[in-house]
Amino acid sequence: MSDPRPLADILRPKTLDEVIGQEHLVGKTGILRKLLATGFLPSMIFWGPPGCGKTTLARIIARGLGRTFYEFSAVNTKIADITAVVDKKPLIFLDEIHRFNKAQQDKLLPYVEKGEVLLIGATTENPSFEVIPPLLSRCRVLVLKPLEEKELNQIMDTGLKYVKRRVDKQARQFLLEVSNGDARVLLTILEIAGTLSLRGESLPRRQAGLKAADIEEAAQRKMLQYDRVGEEHYNTISAFIKSMRASDVDAALYYLARMVAAGEDPLFIARRMVVFASEDIGMAQPTALVVANSVFDACNKIGYPECQENLAHGVVYLCLAKKDRSAYDAYFAALDDVKRLGNLSIPLVIRNAPTKLMKGLGYGKGYMEYTKESLLPEKLKGKHYYQRR
Repeated sequence: MSDPRPLADILRPKTLDEVIGQEHLVGKTGILRKLLATGFLPSMIFWGPPGCGKTTLARIIARGLGRTFYEFSAVNTKIADITAVVDKKPLIFLDEIHRFNKAQQDKLLPYVEKGEVLLIGATTENPSFEVIPPLLSRCRVLVLKPLEEKELNQIMDTGLKYVKRRVDKQARQFLLEVSNGDARVLLTILEIAGTLSLRGESLPRRQAGLKAADIEEAAQRKMLQYDRVGEEHYNTISAFIKSMRASDVDAALYYLARMVAAGEDPLFIARRMVVFASEDIGMAQPTALVVANSVFDACNKIGYPECQENLAHGVVYLCLAKKDRSAYDAYFAALDDVKRLGNLSIPLVIRNAPTKLMKGLGYGKGYMEYTKESLLPEKLKGKHYYQRR
């Protein structure tokens, strides 16, 4: 390849039609496509995970509007760097805008308010907490979604055509895992693997394509023996759940780390934790369900790599919580009776009585809100499913 630029930059989309993913923004009914068609866009905050297309979309917008594009990173940018270009009516892309402190963000306000600049801030953090309210109120927040596996495969196929290589099934899956949904990382590893694999290789070897070992070398990460749909997948999640059930914090954290290191979907792990909170902890510590749901929500919003900390937090909490399966056991005992006995007749006293006819038939007659009488069907009177522990 004669082009010295990184592969991710070479293959960067130049139009909305070339963008892979973010259909809700760039599709036929996407808001960015509609706004670009009008020639007017407000200042915006792009909120999404790394490598999902924030910079790319900003560049496409600048090109579509014919505005001078200036790209800054809040990590090493001073306000003076931005004010120096204001007179050019630019589109300013400020990556990691959450790194600007309150005073720096305050200084952006007049330029955004007067329309002297079109600001597009990019962040992986929740702008509700990281961007000051006055600036946030003057910007439209657009949420970019993590790239799905299908979309990453499309990007990979484009990269493979450019480097003129192929990958076998195992290498493809491993590359998807180590890139963690980041298209830039995926293309960088692919480019390095393609270059390294050419060293002293014969033509037949080159034609054979890239192997998992090539991806391992490029990523500097070993491929763990973990198949998301195979036996090892189920063995690991089983060990994880049973370790939490036994309140073995160390073992649970170890199996969590194995799944995270292998690229397991964090939502799969968090989903199992939500189930565990009701199944194994239940009434002993009802707040466990709140914590587990919060972990799931955090994983959904944040994604890797940061959400591994949320998972670890939740795992320790669930491990240390007292265990009580009484609600779980009671429900499934009741379910067994439903399956065994079918739809038994509901006692008249607790039937709904919306009409005079039903009232005349005795529906709801004698109902008392706080009765201690059993309200089960006649055949199950006196049966107890739930045993307080």
